[in-house]
Amino acid sequence: MTEKTVLSNVETLRQQARQHIQEGAITHGYAADRVMIIKLLNDALATETVCVLRYRRHHFMARGMHAKSIAEEFLIHANEEQGHADQIAERIVQLGGEPDFCPDTLSQRSHAEYVTGHSLADMIKEDLIAERIAIDSYREVIDYLAEQDSTTSQMLKAILAVEEKHADELASMLEDLPTAR
Repeated sequence: MTEKTVLSNVETLRQQARQHIQEGAITHGYAADRVMIIKLLNDALATETVCVLRYRRHHFMARGMHAKSIAEEFLIHANEEQGHADQIAERIVQLGGEPDFCPDTLSQRSHAEYVTGHSLADMIKEDLIAERIAIDSYREVIDYLAEQDSTTSQMLKAILAVEEKHADELASMLEDLPTAR
């Protein structure tokens, strides 16, 4: 027989909610190491920001017979990565932290690299590599969070799903590109 979780009575919940109200969404029941979570999220923020910049560059630099549709896809990915960065920055603030957009340290904190690529195939490969890095990185953070911070975990799971979609799309683009073979 498994042990059931005991729920707090309503009066206890009310008393706890009135304590430390300046902490907003961080209640008595939040058990995660906020400093560590904010650091991990700022690293993810740097990763997303570097990806936005790389995708935008690739959007503008894409040339060749097959470039138009691929350039459009690069822009879509850039915009989706920007949305991820915004979600992560918002969560950092909810946790009482400050999103770190410092340009001097972005590439150092990013898990993905900013590799420009010269040909269309190179650009797709570099974006695919970055997506694969983000996928593994987010999986590790999700595992680290476990049950400590379900809100951050759910946010990262949703982002992870989009990163997996991006990787699949990029792999298909690369496969369909005649010069990449």
